[in-house]
Amino acid sequence: MRCVFTASDLPGRRLCSGDNRGLRVENLGAEARGTNMSISLIAKTIGESATLKLNEKAAILRAKGDPVIHLGGGEPKGKPPLDAITAAAGLLNSGEVRYTPADGIPVLKQAIIRYTEDFYGRKVEPENVMASGGAKQAIMVCLQAILNPQEEVIYPAPYWVSYPEMVKLCGALPVPVTPEDGTFYPRLQDIQEHVGSYTRAVIINSPNNPSGAMYSEKFIRDIVEFCEKEGLYLIMDDIYHRLLFDGRRTINPYDYATDLSENSKLVIINGVSKQYAMTGFRIGWSIANKKLTEVMTNIQSHQTSGPSVLLQKAAAGAITGVQSSVENLRLTLENNRNVLVELLKSFDGVHVTKPDGTFYCFADFSYYDKDSTHLSNLLLDKVQVVTVPGVEFGMEGYLRLSYCGAVKDITDGIERMKWALDPNSPNELYIGDRKLVRDWT
Repeated sequence: MRCVFTASDLPGRRLCSGDNRGLRVENLGAEARGTNMSISLIAKTIGESATLKLNEKAAILRAKGDPVIHLGGGEPKGKPPLDAITAAAGLLNSGEVRYTPADGIPVLKQAIIRYTEDFYGRKVEPENVMASGGAKQAIMVCLQAILNPQEEVIYPAPYWVSYPEMVKLCGALPVPVTPEDGTFYPRLQDIQEHVGSYTRAVIINSPNNPSGAMYSEKFIRDIVEFCEKEGLYLIMDDIYHRLLFDGRRTINPYDYATDLSENSKLVIINGVSKQYAMTGFRIGWSIANKKLTEVMTNIQSHQTSGPSVLLQKAAAGAITGVQSSVENLRLTLENNRNVLVELLKSFDGVHVTKPDGTFYCFADFSYYDKDSTHLSNLLLDKVQVVTVPGVEFGMEGYLRLSYCGAVKDITDGIERMKWALDPNSPNELYIGDRKLVRDWT
């Protein structure tokens, strides 16, 4: 059988006559498509990660010797658990660093199964588990597995900067929902009002990045029951679920699910990055029904294959090893939060909601500047303090401040910020042996 193509079938290519083996397709390249570089429509909608961009900028300034203080970071400064380092070192010494199954090595999946039973009271099977290159990849692969073009994903605002871009990468539409009462705590009716015929999934991140807000037990119960009733996927981004303060306890979404069969559309996302201070290890995971996990694994197998065996071994070591580092980190973060909140109270006009968990505070600085990007740039340029503009999280006028570093960084950083913003501050500020003079209003 001989196939015949027309020019419209193969845009940018020319059909050429050849020998009796058929037609030859010649790529015309720039001649047919013009001289401008072409990128996809989806790619044109995707912006760079604001947080990663700031991390890079802070690193460049530090490399130059500038005394920058990074209050915009998203990684704890503690060391990974010794069990994680030992497990990775043992494998590295063996030299057996090979390819891995696309859904994760057995020892890590067993550790995740145990973790799920310990913290969620739910016994899952290996076919329900997929290990990934960080919780971010687990969410991305999940969205790719469930979304069709033009379908919608709902999530409360403020939200993690990557949610909108991930949804758009699937050709779908992000639908952020700002609580009607002006707080960081959504109610079911806030979500319900935005659900339509194209709604496919809801993402819940509690405690929340950037606000640190832990959503109420009533809201978690309501959203689990609502998504079950409406047949919506519910993606629970639980990456901070053990970093809670003031005696708060983790809320388990499985407690309110009535469908725990293989038809369940509840997806749990977690990882080692935050609770074990292992951000650079890039290991996360998902718990979902077997069919969805199979599809997610297929997608991941063509994207990155399985995560590095070295890093998976380290993650398994952290999960099954001594857990004291998590509690030590939590206590440190709770103390740091208290220091930061008290310092922010000294600002005129700054409104701050005390975080319930995570290591972020989302403070309203609109009294000084309603343009959070302009304000963040001013603080970096004038006093070399890195903050993240609230607009990146869906709320203008706010700044996200991180308290996962040293207390001295927090106190010095806030002191610099107050000097830059408070018109009643002295006209000069010394940073080490450098003298700064206020030349702005």
